[in-house]
Amino acid sequence: MDVRRRPVKPFLRSRKPYKSGEQQQKTVHFMTNALFFTTFFSVMYFLLHRWRNKIRTSTPLHVVTVSETAAIISLIASIVYLLGFFGIDFVKSVLRPSPASWIIEDDTEDASVKKPCVGKALIPHISPNPTSETEVVEKKKPPPPSGQMYAEPRLHPEENEEIVKQVVAGAIPSYALESKLGDCKRAAVVRREALERVTGKSLTGMPVDGFDYESILGQCCEMPVGYVQVPVGIAGPLLVNGGEFWVPMGTTEGCLVASTNRGCKAIYMSGGATCMLLKDGMTRAPVVRFGSAKRAAELKLFLEDPENYDTLAVVFNKSSRFGKLQSIKCAIAGKNLYIRFCCSTGDAMGMNMVSKGVQNVLDYLLTDFPDMDVMGISGNYCSDKKPAAVNWIEGRGKSVVCEAVIKEEVVTKVLKTNVAALVELNMLKNLTGSAMAGALGGFNAHASNIVAAVYIATGQDPAQNVESSHCITMMEPINNGKDLHVSVTMPSIEVGTVGGGTQLASQAACLNLLGVKGASKEEPGSNSRVLATIVAGSVLAGELSLMSAIAAGQLVKSHMKYNRSTRDMTKLVPT
Repeated sequence: MDVRRRPVKPFLRSRKPYKSGEQQQKTVHFMTNALFFTTFFSVMYFLLHRWRNKIRTSTPLHVVTVSETAAIISLIASIVYLLGFFGIDFVKSVLRPSPASWIIEDDTEDASVKKPCVGKALIPHISPNPTSETEVVEKKKPPPPSGQMYAEPRLHPEENEEIVKQVVAGAIPSYALESKLGDCKRAAVVRREALERVTGKSLTGMPVDGFDYESILGQCCEMPVGYVQVPVGIAGPLLVNGGEFWVPMGTTEGCLVASTNRGCKAIYMSGGATCMLLKDGMTRAPVVRFGSAKRAAELKLFLEDPENYDTLAVVFNKSSRFGKLQSIKCAIAGKNLYIRFCCSTGDAMGMNMVSKGVQNVLDYLLTDFPDMDVMGISGNYCSDKKPAAVNWIEGRGKSVVCEAVIKEEVVTKVLKTNVAALVELNMLKNLTGSAMAGALGGFNAHASNIVAAVYIATGQDPAQNVESSHCITMMEPINNGKDLHVSVTMPSIEVGTVGGGTQLASQAACLNLLGVKGASKEEPGSNSRVLATIVAGSVLAGELSLMSAIAAGQLVKSHMKYNRSTRDMTKLVPT
């Protein structure tokens, strides 16, 4: 095939002349717009000035001079131009067809085969419609042979081969494919093929089709080459505060969902769990430096003075209608000052929201403390994605306590153990054993297991499982030792129902299952708070079931039965 007739080449050859003409056209439009804008404001000022004088001198307004007539005509002309120019452009932008309907003809193939234009990145979608007969034929093909989970993504050589070669040669950066091609799915396929050629390794088994890559552009993941599947199981119903929830859990650990489900059953049969929200506030702690410890101490006293709080709150809150400053606490180390801001964030997890408010306050403080040197917007006194005593003590995100009373017959029949054994094991394992290990926030059996699984399923930041899994599990006998009181206290559950991965289709479906998808219109922030209580209730169920399995000596037996597959996995994907 003649290289000069490939679809990409004519576009590349015509870029400079087209750009030059476009610049000339923009210059003409700019000058014309400037002229009519100037005319509009000038004649408006002239007419208002003349009419004010007429009102003062009691002259009828309908009596106009020649200059006033000319001004009125100029005003009407400028209004007509401005409305026509900008109004027509606005109407065109509304009525402009979607990029999927823009097609170009390729003279290297059958003219009846239409191909999509490269602008689809601007229009998010869930399930793209086939746009070419070739794609329709491929979708009608039978599934891959038995044992092969996913077929290799097929390239269209006429469209992608040249671009793949340029990526491999380094002429086109891999990260720039989305902006260059304007098609996120095509960019992922091209990047994947280039990666396989550079590394000599196959990505067979990692699917690339069936995912909305536009939804992650600039928000969730850069330079995608496919996606990793995580199975989602359902535990429940979990009865918390009178509501029933079917809890989605994304995990690859066998027995985890089944164990949590057993805990949910025990809680349900005992009348449900009660969950209380103790605190709701996200934190960010910048670090600033002064020339002396004295100046750092002066700022600390200024920030912690109650008389200054209202002013600082106004400055902080102006960045968002949901972000409201709650408190400021400082810690000093020599001439370095760490300022921990805490604020409400509505239904968002809120890291970006609180960071914007903190930046507002830092800019404001520079007026009275010009010698303040901002070293970093985050100084780790927050503390984010790290186990820290400040989160264990002060809390971060949602601080929740969840409790339930498990009846004696439920402990015996469902959990297969007894109250005394559970209480003693909890003291020796979760309390004493964790203290012997020097645990920080880890006075529990496996809270991190449940938190991570729910986070993955609902689109939370998995890295925040570190502090969100801070938990102390308490068990004690009540009603003369017949029943079991069990509770989990979790001071830093960091969740949101808007932003980040929550807007992806699968994760949004899990949030919808829980009834907390998106932002609450009736009570901002209530969806994220309910999600935090669901997380705590699920942890309570998981703790109850695992501790019972250990007390009854069932842990190893259950894992040997349910978590050891005899299937030869090497036969699923060809090498």
